[in-house]
Amino acid sequence: MKKILFLFIFAYSTLNFAQELPNGFVYLEDVDASIQKEMRYLSNNNFIGKKIDGYKNNCVIITEQAAHQLKKVQTNLLKEGLSLKVFDAYRPQEAVNHFVKWAKVLSDTLMKQEYYPKVPKSQLFNQGYIASKSGHTRGSTVDLTIIDAETGKELDMGSPYDFFGVQSHPLHSNLSKEQKENRMLLRKVMLENNFKPYENEWWHFTLRNEPFRNTYFNFPVE
Repeated sequence: MKKILFLFIFAYSTLNFAQELPNGFVYLEDVDASIQKEMRYLSNNNFIGKKIDGYKNNCVIITEQAAHQLKKVQTNLLKEGLSLKVFDAYRPQEAVNHFVKWAKVLSDTLMKQEYYPKVPKSQLFNQGYIASKSGHTRGSTVDLTIIDAETGKELDMGSPYDFFGVQSHPLHSNLSKEQKENRMLLRKVMLENNFKPYENEWWHFTLRNEPFRNTYFNFPVE
């Protein structure tokens, strides 16, 4: 009996329970479980090359208003055999602080060739790729792309997610016809659903009239 009780307590203690989110925030999968995700900052596959502070679980947290607008985008894309894939949404201030601390260590260029080959690390702040405050921390900004809903393959956008360079500017001219069309498709469906784009990154959108425009949160992604 004691052994059974011990096993029960052990199993119970190892379960992952969702945290209680602040009012106005939701887990995206609770609104639309069909939206795919690849949480890059939970892994080593990002511009720093290691897991980022504040990311503790493979989930997408976002404001409720933004989540419901993404559901509308997803509904339209699924009709065309396509789907959204989210790389990041709500980002705790702890993670932003990690970015800032990393950016100041100019010798740490582990992922330079993959993510910022032509931008000196010393210029990442000046060129708008790193900042001490991020719209993500307000909860209504999302980084995402479009994939084939059946195969999961990302549409060719001309540059990878989080690539720091002019190639990632949404209206960059040196792209193939297909790459331009793919970027314009993403831009179109997001604009139609009340998101505004960011001039430096084709993947970055913020909900218009976001609910927490002056609040920067710092609870973990878990």
